[in-house]
Amino acid sequence: MKPVSLVLLVPLILSTAPVPGGKRLAVHVGGRIVAKGSEMRFGWPGTYVEARFRGTEVTARVETHGDFLRVSVDGKPFQTLVSPGPATVRIAGLQPGVHDIRIDKLTESQSGSSSFFGFFTSGVPLPAPVRPRRIEFIGDSHTVGYGNASPTRDCDRQKVHDTTDTSQAFGPVLARRLGADYRLIAYSGYGIVRNYAGSKPGESLPFLYPRAIPGEPAPARADGWRPETIVINLGTNDFSTPVHGGEAWADAAALRADYREQYIAFVRARQAAQPRARILLMGAENFYPDVAAVAEAAGVTAVKVPALEMTGCNWHPSIQDHRVMADLIEAALRRPAR
Repeated sequence: MKPVSLVLLVPLILSTAPVPGGKRLAVHVGGRIVAKGSEMRFGWPGTYVEARFRGTEVTARVETHGDFLRVSVDGKPFQTLVSPGPATVRIAGLQPGVHDIRIDKLTESQSGSSSFFGFFTSGVPLPAPVRPRRIEFIGDSHTVGYGNASPTRDCDRQKVHDTTDTSQAFGPVLARRLGADYRLIAYSGYGIVRNYAGSKPGESLPFLYPRAIPGEPAPARADGWRPETIVINLGTNDFSTPVHGGEAWADAAALRADYREQYIAFVRARQAAQPRARILLMGAENFYPDVAAVAEAAGVTAVKVPALEMTGCNWHPSIQDHRVMADLIEAALRRPAR
């Protein structure tokens, strides 16, 4: 087999004009984007773009703003872009035939966004891959995969960023097993009614959920996304720290009552928007009774998360923990819905 070569040019002046002699490939997008002309901006974790072609070379054009973007060919990681700014990646010397090209957003960006400008080839563009199943994952840092690739729990902000690999979080792991497309609407530190340590009162994951990009107020445009399964994992931040003076709740009991009420409303909103989707709610031991009560009231499935190793950054799930959670949801999906 001929060797594969990589030409990575960065920085450069990035335009949206086609690569000379190259044909633009049709792309399939997993996740929310903001499209303007040939530019696709994205900010939610786990977003991916992919295409297919027949030929021996392909070029990708992107612009990152601190995100790590992994380029893969035929399902094998090829290069991870880690430097901010515009970049052109050219992959040449492929064996003649049909190939898949994909870019995955590995890191979380709570503000800002990155951009994708297209895949190009001198070969033959083919229809982009599409999968029959769709799963949406809604959650916090556990859904993001916060620091899951870290070899230690001791992490500063930069290390959390650099060791977060959303593609190895439980959602994408499960979706790959099931041959499903996926979308993540997840934000570290946020809960149903209360964020970690009571930060940013008035904001929450339901507050951010409608946005096209998490750090911008503009809502996502309707795009026909119809998941057959929705998995929600929220509550860790609501309950992981005690209520303190000045918060909206007099005590833990008031917080739990508000959590249940608002969570039921959020689930029912998802049911109204996606009436054919099966919904599963995940909950750890310390707040599982609340999750179970919400599931009972909304007529959905509750899934109890067992004690995990939590050897990722700052006592977060490790890659192995994420596989355990993927196993858990996969088993729950095999059981009949309520």
